[in-house]
Amino acid sequence: MVDTKQEIERKYEATAEEAGPSGRPDLPGLPELTGAGPVATVVSRGVATLDATYYDTPGRRLLADGITLRHRTGGADEGWHLKLPVGQDTREELQAPLGTEVPAEMAALLRSRVRHDPLRPLAHLHTERDRKDLVDADGTVLAEVAVDRVTARRLAPEESEPVRWTEVEVELAEGRGHDQRLLDAVEGRLRDGGLHRADTPSKLAKALAETEKVAVETGGGGLGRSAKPGKPAKSARQVEQAASTVRRPLGADDVVLDYARRQIDAMVRLDPAVRRDLPDAVHRMRVATRRLRSAFRSYRKVLDRTVTDPIGDELKWLAGELGLERDREVLTEHLEGRLDELPDDLRLGPVPARLHHWSQGRRDGARAAVLGALDSERYLTLLDTLDALAADPPLRPAAAKPAAPVVVKAVLRDYERLATRMTTALETPPGPDRDVAVHQARKAAKRVRYAAETARPALGKPAKKFARRMRAVQDVLGDHQDSVVVREALQALATQAHGAGESDFTFGLLYGREEARAAARERELPGLWADVSRKKHRAALEAQIRGEGVPARQVR
Repeated sequence: MVDTKQEIERKYEATAEEAGPSGRPDLPGLPELTGAGPVATVVSRGVATLDATYYDTPGRRLLADGITLRHRTGGADEGWHLKLPVGQDTREELQAPLGTEVPAEMAALLRSRVRHDPLRPLAHLHTERDRKDLVDADGTVLAEVAVDRVTARRLAPEESEPVRWTEVEVELAEGRGHDQRLLDAVEGRLRDGGLHRADTPSKLAKALAETEKVAVETGGGGLGRSAKPGKPAKSARQVEQAASTVRRPLGADDVVLDYARRQIDAMVRLDPAVRRDLPDAVHRMRVATRRLRSAFRSYRKVLDRTVTDPIGDELKWLAGELGLERDREVLTEHLEGRLDELPDDLRLGPVPARLHHWSQGRRDGARAAVLGALDSERYLTLLDTLDALAADPPLRPAAAKPAAPVVVKAVLRDYERLATRMTTALETPPGPDRDVAVHQARKAAKRVRYAAETARPALGKPAKKFARRMRAVQDVLGDHQDSVVVREALQALATQAHGAGESDFTFGLLYGREEARAAARERELPGLWADVSRKKHRAALEAQIRGEGVPARQVR
């Protein structure tokens, strides 16, 4: 069983370290914290002895993404700890009982990073933790301040000599949220006492940095980092910026690859959230796969389609597996909302129970499909393929050209495709054929929008505005398509209710209302398209080709 909590903490170290008798850098002393914001008293909780072994892959994939996995004894929370970055000063901490193997649930959450690499002991840290509670006037614990005296050894690729340091951690008590004012008040006192924010984000990072420094000073060499081909130790964008020392005008490859790498990073980052069934995680991961596939199709002049088309097929497969759960989730929310709008006298029969039973039946299958996809070799192969593409992109000649002309042409090419589909949708009589035509136009509008979003670094506000207009078209077309799906679900629910001897009146009523909503959105479409398709909106993009728009950025 894995427990979860949010950890909000800051780490501090001495501004001017002086070696104590043991060779350990000593702190100048913990300053008085009573009166820091709402802190009324400081209560000592004694000293705890903690022994932790940290794990990572040989290429240190977890460390590269700000993730730590450790096995720790001592203290009230001994066991396996997995920490996932959330935001500034904030990490999600998952805890599992002690055991000799990495808990299966934690291993699953790391699969998108680890792939087939083994998790091995990387470092051992022994900590003497002097704990103090910061308490307000009502006796409520606000935060814990810990003075940690650490002895660390690197275990791989070879064992290092021990290094020692002392640091201070300030962690908010559970239930305090992100109490920025309290953290800032305590930090002010610590700064006045000669402390500053730690230069490294975690004890593990500090241990590796210090043991590498000792190894270099003693002639033992560095850490021997060995990143797996296609998986940089840092994010793709960081590697790109660090590797290049020559400044040049923004190229088409800069724009497209930056966008593609952000989608790849999002897919990997969201994998644990999808596995944990966190709100909106499936939707966001699905959107990342769709954006990436759309970029491959829109920018075929930049990236070789003989390489990206097969990858696009795999992205389509993954989006489809994710879509089973996402579509069920959205559909259920929609139906529940429409049902809540009805007065009680129009809800005939056990309608809420019927809807709940229908949704849960679909959820079990959809959830199993999502987890099955994420645990499959096909998915891991896709991630490896995306890493390889990001590291060694299949560039075409247009990739080396200035970005603006290339991306404008790509956006306008997709727009013309949308215009053709919109004409078909508007000219098709109401009915199933029109529903299909509207759905095809919706997909085309989404592709134009994503192409414009990709182009924004090169084109600035014109691309942002164009994407916003395409989003407006997509929303109207999407509402129509959603209504088609909702009506299909209502028809199935009515059939089930009728077969069970229940009233199907309410489902029929909701079906009629959905028809009316779809018709209303259809009536909006001609006017909206007439406005969005005005030539002046495209002219704003075309001006970028002539150099009348924003100047090209300089990138490294």
